[in-house]
Amino acid sequence: MTMTSTPPADPAAPVRTSRPLRVFVLGATGTIGLATVRALVHRGHEVVCFIRPRAGVGGALAAQDSVRLLAGASVRFGDVSNPASLARDGFRGEPFNALVSCLASRTGAPKDAWAIDHQAHLNALAAAQQAGVTQFVLLSAICVQKPLLAFQHAKLAFEKVLIESGLCYSIVRPTAFFKSLSGQIDRVRKGKPFLVFGDGTLTACKPISDDDLGAYLADCLDDVNRHNRVLPIGGPGEAITARQQGEQLFAALGQTPRFKQVPVALLDVIIAVLTTLGRVVPALAAKAELARIGRYYATESMLVLDPASGRYDAAATPSTGSDTLFDHYARLVRGEVTSERGDHAVF
Repeated sequence: MTMTSTPPADPAAPVRTSRPLRVFVLGATGTIGLATVRALVHRGHEVVCFIRPRAGVGGALAAQDSVRLLAGASVRFGDVSNPASLARDGFRGEPFNALVSCLASRTGAPKDAWAIDHQAHLNALAAAQQAGVTQFVLLSAICVQKPLLAFQHAKLAFEKVLIESGLCYSIVRPTAFFKSLSGQIDRVRKGKPFLVFGDGTLTACKPISDDDLGAYLADCLDDVNRHNRVLPIGGPGEAITARQQGEQLFAALGQTPRFKQVPVALLDVIIAVLTTLGRVVPALAAKAELARIGRYYATESMLVLDPASGRYDAAATPSTGSDTLFDHYARLVRGEVTSERGDHAVF
């Protein structure tokens, strides 16, 4: 399916219709969800978060932990995949102005993707319309421009339904996240080389921080230039390659850069073997899909795709915010932050 992506207007001169709204939020306990809730609360909106009783990676967050993390917002517990729970435990027959969803499947595996990225969002859309919601802000992903994987098709399928729903929508497609690009800090600290596919220049991205993305999502509510649009968005600065990421990480650690080049063909062999074995062992079929996801991110840039040329265009990829990946690396090295990757490690 082909969709037209419209870059956002100049963020320095947004056109706003500022007013406090009653906002229902999904996916609030993820790192981006937490940042988005903070931004919404800061802007004076009345925020209601609908989450699982045991949230976070592996259900690590008890109810009281979630309430503490989501300070300033109301927290309700239930099952987003259950329409009855959404209505009974979430919306509770109350009116809302907007729904903001940072909800995403944890693994990207087909069953999980169609259950969460598609069906759970269909459930939420139906419940939201019943609650009088007129605006829907959806966190999607820039990789759906070139859909080769199950989770990409699931996201696109819901995007299409949302666009045709009649609601005012903002579909936000961010580039790479900081946590997705911080997985090698421990191995580099131990003196191991930074792993790159090919020569490390196969792909590029404009990484965006959780807080910058959360602010962007929150501002979609009252910036009319972001209404009824598909919005690719990256962080500040120029696009960076994997090799540049490694060079900066070594610099932050005060080490001489060392790289190990991994051939993409190795991933192809792994995928082929797991796919074959997966015909007998279902668990290996799921691992094959994860390997395909890994290969996608190893070979495709997280930038706006020019449909005419089929090439990724850094100049056409809008930027927002002020926090850079290299700032994040410095904070990681100083021990000021940690980078929880959880079930999204493959990304």
